[in-house]
Amino acid sequence: MRRATTKGFKRTSTLLRDRIRSAGESRGFAVTRVLTHWSEIVGQDMASVCRPVDVKYGRSGFGATLTVLTTGAQAPMLEMQKEKLRGKVNAAYGYNAIAHLRITQTAASGFAEGQAQFAPKKESTDALKDPDVVREAAEVAAPVRDADLRQALARLAENVIDKNKNSKKGF
Repeated sequence: MRRATTKGFKRTSTLLRDRIRSAGESRGFAVTRVLTHWSEIVGQDMASVCRPVDVKYGRSGFGATLTVLTTGAQAPMLEMQKEKLRGKVNAAYGYNAIAHLRITQTAASGFAEGQAQFAPKKESTDALKDPDVVREAAEVAAPVRDADLRQALARLAENVIDKNKNSKKGF
């Protein structure tokens, strides 16, 4: 009999797998890998200008339509690469699941559902951080010898300290 070596801890992916699957299936994604690994499937350059919205299956059951969201300026460029994009998505499914690709345009700003943000959010600037929090976090991380690990630990400590201070204020 093999003993578990995780001591009660589980990977985040196993905890979230069912939630991601149910959210994906509600949008028509039978294979949630298309949602979770979009940039790996279509490439970083294409993922930076578009994202999948939903998959609709026709009544005949032959091929589905993938709806992709992009900004108005990128839509003509994406239209020219439609077949290439469809091929990459079908490679992720493992068979010719997507027969049609529909491109939906949106403005970069607007209604909450229509806002398109394809690039990851940028880190907050250090100028907005409380100097006392930064100092306290640096003190916590100071004993660590590895510079990268020390920086990561200091960022984590900043977040924890800042969250604790805000929760005491009633935020």
